[in-house]
Amino acid sequence: MTVRRSRAGYAVSAWAAVAALGILAGCGRDAAPPAPPAVTNVTTVTAAARDVPVVPEFVAQTQSSQSVNIQARVSGFLDKRAYVEGSVVKAGQTLFLMDPKPFQAQVDGAQAALSRQQAAYDVASANLKRVQPLVEQNALSQKDLDDAKGQFEQAGAAVEQAKSQLEEAKLNLSYTTIVSPVDGVSSNAVVADGTYVNAQNAQLTTVSVLSPMWVNFSVSENEMARIRREQASGLLKLPAAQAFEAEIIMVDGTVFPFTGRITFTDPSFNPQTGTFLVRIAVQNPKGTLRPNQYVRVRIKGATRPNAIVVPQRAVQQGARGHFVWTVDKDGKAQSRPVEVGDWIGDDWVISQGVAAGDTVIVEGTLRLQPGSPVKPAPYVPPARAPAASTGGGGAAQAAATAANGAAAAPFAGASAGTSAGNAPSAPAAAPTTAAAGPANARTAAVAPSGGAGATTSAAGAASSGAAPAASVYFETGSAALDATARGVLATLASKIASGGPRTAISGYTDRTGGHETNVELAKRRALAVRDALVAGGAPESRLVLREPANVVGEGSEPMARRVDLFFVD
Repeated sequence: MTVRRSRAGYAVSAWAAVAALGILAGCGRDAAPPAPPAVTNVTTVTAAARDVPVVPEFVAQTQSSQSVNIQARVSGFLDKRAYVEGSVVKAGQTLFLMDPKPFQAQVDGAQAALSRQQAAYDVASANLKRVQPLVEQNALSQKDLDDAKGQFEQAGAAVEQAKSQLEEAKLNLSYTTIVSPVDGVSSNAVVADGTYVNAQNAQLTTVSVLSPMWVNFSVSENEMARIRREQASGLLKLPAAQAFEAEIIMVDGTVFPFTGRITFTDPSFNPQTGTFLVRIAVQNPKGTLRPNQYVRVRIKGATRPNAIVVPQRAVQQGARGHFVWTVDKDGKAQSRPVEVGDWIGDDWVISQGVAAGDTVIVEGTLRLQPGSPVKPAPYVPPARAPAASTGGGGAAQAAATAANGAAAAPFAGASAGTSAGNAPSAPAAAPTTAAAGPANARTAAVAPSGGAGATTSAAGAASSGAAPAASVYFETGSAALDATARGVLATLASKIASGGPRTAISGYTDRTGGHETNVELAKRRALAVRDALVAGGAPESRLVLREPANVVGEGSEPMARRVDLFFVD
């Protein structure tokens, strides 16, 4: 039997066959899996709880601790001004001279009056001596004796009055020479030479004491409430007996070399500003600070116990506030909201959101998504000088100068134990903002202690002004090197190993605290630097250890935490 199909039937069968083939093909293999997400390289830190310093900073204004108005005490003509306006004057230095002639005449007249009264007194005394025996012999009456005694006493009183008038005249004469009662800086002369000075224009100039200098700043009511609240909750710990230390920051960012103490706090708030005044007294022996100068003040001494601190660059800002990226146990990035607190140098206190032991991502967050796999590496902070705002905390820092193949100034010869003078020995690479550290310290270097391969003839004290080839800073109380310092020392070790100059290693000790403990710590730091150089390939015979030198001057704590390396030859 023959079956005939229409053209439409053939078309339907063809499409059915194609569909069947597609279904079979789909059943024959699985769908291609999506490509795995790329692994992102990041740097991380492990959050740890530690005590961190709290260093608030305030805008302040200087004030002379004693501003004296220089006024004329007598009326007369002003002869001349005897000082340079605006100069620093000493106590007892002559400032103005008035015409002394009228006052000298008064002295002469008072002297003559005293001589006249003294003569009358002598006559009365002699008369009394004659009358007394005659009265005893009944040659004169008792009235004669009483009259003689009265004349004698009147003459004595007149003498005393004449003496006081003479003394007053002499005082008025001395007031014609107007001197400064204190050491300080002088102001301009208000009255010109030749002017008649009286009670209406007695003000002549002003002398302001420069040391100690007062530094005043204000604390808001809200800030005080926050401090009290955090102290009560244990988030903030204040120093014993409120012994805060004040660091002064100049307008150019340098740190004033002397620190101050809080000596006065206003017991009441200012009703107009809602703040109360705090006063700091600071020594100013060189007169660097002047009255009414604007500065910044950092108050040191408070700490946050068991605070969580992460680098500032790890904290991000989003639409819902601050957050950080963390690495979970599966090695994937996760976003976590946080509450932030104070800045501590380059770090940020995390009040809530990060716990001790969490792995926080610092760098490489630009392309991260929640759940992105990451490849973590330890975060290494950039090399910099010690931050003044941290009070010396944080990891050890290193600052090195480029040697450029040339040795620094050679060491001047000095016998063992002999100071080479208090010459500045500041690291050339240290920034000017760390003036409380290297820029303002003065050191005294001594002969070597006979380290490995060292000879007395190869060393001496650092010459005046010799800049170190490198300076390595340590954390307070520690002799451990961080990764940044090791990197600097590795570079220097390569130079020494390739035929570079011999290198002297010198630590420093602060004059505060236990001297023996400070010396021992400085030696351990110098040994740590030497060992790192040897590990980097520097021949031990090319390294010379120095005895620790004392740091001279106030505010020297950052200076005492460093080890300097000098090229000897």
